[in-house]
Amino acid sequence: MPTVLIVDDERNIRDLLRMYLEVEGYKVLEAPDGTAALQMLDGPTEPDLVILDLMLPGLDGWEVCRRIRSGRRPMLPVLMLTARDEDVDKIVGLELGADDYVTKPFNPREVTARVKAILRRTMPSEEPLSEDIPLVVGDVVLDPRRRTVSVGGKSVTFRRKEFDLLEALMRHRDLVLTRDQLLEQVWGYDYPGQTRTVDVHIAALRRKLAGSRAKIETVVGVGYRLTEGA
Repeated sequence: MPTVLIVDDERNIRDLLRMYLEVEGYKVLEAPDGTAALQMLDGPTEPDLVILDLMLPGLDGWEVCRRIRSGRRPMLPVLMLTARDEDVDKIVGLELGADDYVTKPFNPREVTARVKAILRRTMPSEEPLSEDIPLVVGDVVLDPRRRTVSVGGKSVTFRRKEFDLLEALMRHRDLVLTRDQLLEQVWGYDYPGQTRTVDVHIAALRRKLAGSRAKIETVVGVGYRLTEGA
């Protein structure tokens, strides 16, 4: 079973999450601060996902996430915990490469559901992919099996959720997908009020597709559509 590392300076939070995760069969590691968390990443048992509190003593969660993304395990999934319901915290966390976030106080069942959704999309599967044919829109080519993207013939690096979001849009080219549909397809759950996550990632996609013939259109009051422009 996957191993989850919980990084939080509050012992009761770690105990609560450990209890729920172990019931689901996950192996659980704990770290009370950022320095200990980074040491565990190089330990004998490597986690498959990190639940990371933002407000940590010493190295805060933003810095820990930055080091994970720039270290030897840049694709390690990160689920952030934030005690403040402020968009700026969430946006900064997502731009640093966090896969998702949960605001405290949280329902541990929701956290467990998000862990499952992230791991379902990031853990290697022994089953062959049923849809492994490269997708093409204009001069953008996405290979689902190799998880590569080229824009105008040049390879461009996309973070995990950016890639998944682009794939969803390309598979439904010229169709409007609502934020809730994208949230469910890409993040694996339907949770009202979290559509800001989609907007942040759409902005990142537009920056990386700038100059290409693939255009992401905003359909006001509905959602987004990927089309081939001139």
